[in-house]
Amino acid sequence: MVLSITDRARSQLQRVASQESVNLDKAYLRLAVVQGGCSGLTYDLGWDTEVKYGDEQLDVNGLSVVIDRRSRLYLDGAELDFTDGLEGKGFHFSNPQASRTCACGESFGL
Repeated sequence: MVLSITDRARSQLQRVASQESVNLDKAYLRLAVVQGGCSGLTYDLGWDTEVKYGDEQLDVNGLSVVIDRRSRLYLDGAELDFTDGLEGKGFHFSNPQASRTCACGESFGL
């Protein structure tokens, strides 16, 4: 499984964790792909303190990341970035597997 997190995204995730009192020594960044959005699939990210059966645990750019078995299929080769420019502020995935995305960039399809 190949996944990358840019330095900008890592820094922002660390800021958010600090603001939410998340201890990154004990918590994981959970990445997932779920049904939704206008293109059919959407990304979900949040903090978790548990590795579940079937999860893959990765160290990506200094962050502990967990991804469920189904989501790994969709996220292999993806990059998580953070932007705060004119195109919108927030986390964005660049996913080479996505054959289509919606105009807002929040969902994708294969």
